[in-house]
Amino acid sequence: MNSFQRRGALLAALACVLVGGSFTANGALVGYPHAGGQALRYGIAFGLLVLLTLRSTRDASQRLRALAGRHWLRLAVLAATGMVGFNLAVLAAERTAQPAVPGVLVGCAPIVVAVLVPLLSGRRPARAVLAGALLVAGGAFAVQGWGGSDTAGLLWSMAALAGEVAFAVIAVPLVAPLGPLLLSTCVCGFAAVEAGLLGLLLDGRAALRLPDTAETLALGWQAVVATVIGFVCWYAGMQRIGAERATLFSGLIPVSAALTAPLVGVGSFGPGRLAGSLLVAAGVAVGSGLLARRAPGERGAGPAGRAERARQAVSASRRG
Repeated sequence: MNSFQRRGALLAALACVLVGGSFTANGALVGYPHAGGQALRYGIAFGLLVLLTLRSTRDASQRLRALAGRHWLRLAVLAATGMVGFNLAVLAAERTAQPAVPGVLVGCAPIVVAVLVPLLSGRRPARAVLAGALLVAGGAFAVQGWGGSDTAGLLWSMAALAGEVAFAVIAVPLVAPLGPLLLSTCVCGFAAVEAGLLGLLLDGRAALRLPDTAETLALGWQAVVATVIGFVCWYAGMQRIGAERATLFSGLIPVSAALTAPLVGVGSFGPGRLAGSLLVAAGVAVGSGLLARRAPGERGAGPAGRAERARQAVSASRRG
C-alpha cells in the first residue's frame, strides 16, 4: 500500500470512528421525532457543507452541470436508502430487538460489499479483502454479542444492512465526477428534504418541534462530526482505496461505540470486546493491505500512478 492509499485508509478509519462515537449520543434522541431529527441533522450538515463548497464555486457548478439525469437519480436513491432509510431502519429494529441485533447484521456489510462491488464491475472478489471482511464481521459480533429479537426486528435489521451496503455501492460511480466534498453536500441536501417530507407525513407539525438542550447537543454532534467531517472523510477514503476496502473500516463503528459508551456511564469494555476489537483490527489489516509492502514500481506511485488513477476515475464516471 502506497502513501496515497494509506491516507485513504486513515480517512476511512477516522470516518468510522467518528460515526461509532456518535452512537453514544443517540440516547439523547430517543424521545425526539425520528424523521424530523434526521431532517435537522442533514439540513444543518447541508448548510455547513454549502459554505465549504463556496470556496470553489466555479468548480462545483461545472461538476454539477456535467451530471446526467441518472446521476441525480442515484444521489436521491443514495440519500433515501443509505442515509434516511438506514437510520430509520435501525431505530425501527431497536423497538423490538436488542441493539446488538441490527449491529451484528450491519457488521456483515463488509462481506456483502466485498462480493457485490467486484461482481458489478465484472471482477472476481479479492481473496484478501473477503478474508478481511469475514474477520471484521466476526470481530463486530464479538464486540456487540447477540440479543433477542422478533421477526420484525430481524427484518428491520436486514433493511439496515441493505442501507449500509447501499451507502457504499450506490456512491461508487459518483465519487469521481463530484469528489468527496460536493458528493457529501448533495446527498445531505437530498436526505434533509426526504426526511423532512417523511416526518411531516408521519408526525405532522410534531416532526419539527424545537429540541431541548440535550437533544440539541446530540443533533449538533451528529450533524457536524458524524456527517460533515465523517462523510467527507469517508468518501475521500473510498476515492483512494475503493469501496471494498473502505467498507472494511465500518467494523470500527461498533468498536468506537463500545469504547465511548463507558465514558458516559453506559456499558463496559471487557475482555470479550477487547478480543473482538483485535479481530476487527486484524481483518482491516488483512483486507485493506495496510501491512503489505509497496513493491518498487508499484502502480499508484509517482506520475505514472497518478495518470493511471485519473484514467480509472474517468472510466468509473462513464460507468455511472
